[in-house]
Amino acid sequence: MSVKILKIENQATGSFAGGAILENKPIGFPQDGGTQSPYSNLFYWANAWSDNGGLIDEHPHKMFEIMSFVIEGEIQHYDSKFDRWLSLKKGDAQIIRSGNGITHAERLMEGGRMFQIWFDPNIKKTMLQEATYDDYKSDDMKYYEENGISYKDYIGNGGPIQMDSEGIDINEISIPKGNHHFGLDETKIHSYYLLEGEASIEGKGLLEHDFVIVENEKELNIVVNKDVLFFKVSVPQQLSYKTYLELVKN
Repeated sequence: MSVKILKIENQATGSFAGGAILENKPIGFPQDGGTQSPYSNLFYWANAWSDNGGLIDEHPHKMFEIMSFVIEGEIQHYDSKFDRWLSLKKGDAQIIRSGNGITHAERLMEGGRMFQIWFDPNIKKTMLQEATYDDYKSDDMKYYEENGISYKDYIGNGGPIQMDSEGIDINEISIPKGNHHFGLDETKIHSYYLLEGEASIEGKGLLEHDFVIVENEKELNIVVNKDVLFFKVSVPQQLSYKTYLELVKN
């Protein structure tokens, strides 16, 4: 069993707007000070929040696919493609296919929280494409229940979001108290961020904001002590293209 748990105290940190926006980062940039490097086409993952609101001023993006998921409250975003501010509420999501370049700004409203997750497409192709973005409302997602467990699918398994990065599955999983057994696709690396509750995986305790990476496994046993909400991202173990990091090392 390959299970790695990254406690919040071992994650990278960051801030914007003079500390008005704070971050913990399961996967940060090299200068951020965390212990976890990117893997497969999962390049970056930040949990950002603001108690009183704050602005991340206009900045450029290129090549990567950048996704924002509103966990709590509201965020507003601006980009140079459409030159206007738009609002996203709890449960909504946005994808920026940054292609040959776009500038972007975000405003976290009071009490807002979001994930920003970067994915690594085949940049040899995407760097030549025009930048695009799409917003998705929470009601657009696919919802279903199975064996008492509730799922919200963003990407994969009928989820609506389209992206260039290959083999991505993203969902939220609400699990009630008790012992639970899950089948896994062993060709993928499965990453879990614990948003709410308390649980243990293979005897290892988890608290809110802990991060779990599961690899080379067909199944997973989770003991839930207090109803949990996981945000899960699955990526391929093997890609059909070289990642950004592989290209820059050559």
